[in-house]
This record gives sequence, C-alpha cells and structure tokens, in this order.
Amino acid sequence: MRDLDSLFDALSKSAFRRRFRLGARELAYLHEKGLDEVIAHARELIDKRLASATLANDGKQTPFRGHPVFIAQHATGTCCRGCLAKWHGIEAGRALDETERRHAVDAIAWWLGEEAKREVKPEKASRQSEFPF
Repeated sequence: MRDLDSLFDALSKSAFRRRFRLGARELAYLHEKGLDEVIAHARELIDKRLASATLANDGKQTPFRGHPVFIAQHATGTCCRGCLAKWHGIEAGRALDETERRHAVDAIAWWLGEEAKREVKPEKASRQSEFPF
C-alpha cells in the first residue's frame, strides 16, 4: 500500500486527478456539515461501495458529483477497485481489510481538508440542500 505523501505526489502529476474541485454546492455542504461528519460519510461510502471483494458495477459505482466524498474519491483514486490498485497498490478481487479501508478514508480526508480551506461563495451556498447517498 502506497504512503499518502507518495500518493499525492503521483496524483499531482495526473491532469485528470488534478482537475477535481468541489463545486459550490458540495463546498457549502462540507462547510455546513463539517469535515468530521463528511469524513464519517466517506467511511460509510467506502464500506458500502468499495470494500467488498467483487462489485457488480466496479468502475461505475462512484458518481462525479452530488456529494463531496464522490468528488474526493475521483481526485484521490479511491473511486473503484481498479483505481485503488493503480494508485494505492491495493489489489482487486478480495475484500478490503480495516487498514486498507482506513487508508482510503485517510486519503479522502486529506483531500477534503485541503478543499475545506476554500471559501464558499454566499450567492451559491444559499441553494444548498441535503445530499442523499
């Protein structure tokens, strides 16, 4: 499993991964709910959508918008088992163990922490609503 410093160094060289930023709604949601709650959502999403050994829709299970964690997953290569293998060195075909789950959540948390430093634009934040997942 790749350490986070090495991971983010590699991700910074990917034009695809670098382009991800939270939109106004997702950023407002992050500020409204707080980083700790959104990271708890990340843990739930990893457990439900990524941790099992086989996924019927692997490679398509993570939307590109709708919740801050979804965007963070694409930015950090934690969106599918193929990306986990490529970016994190966590092979597919078996369930994620607790250390691997925590690693994925830690990567998401780091990225969200950086995004949380950005300011919400007030005119767009007023349209905020809950994101179901």
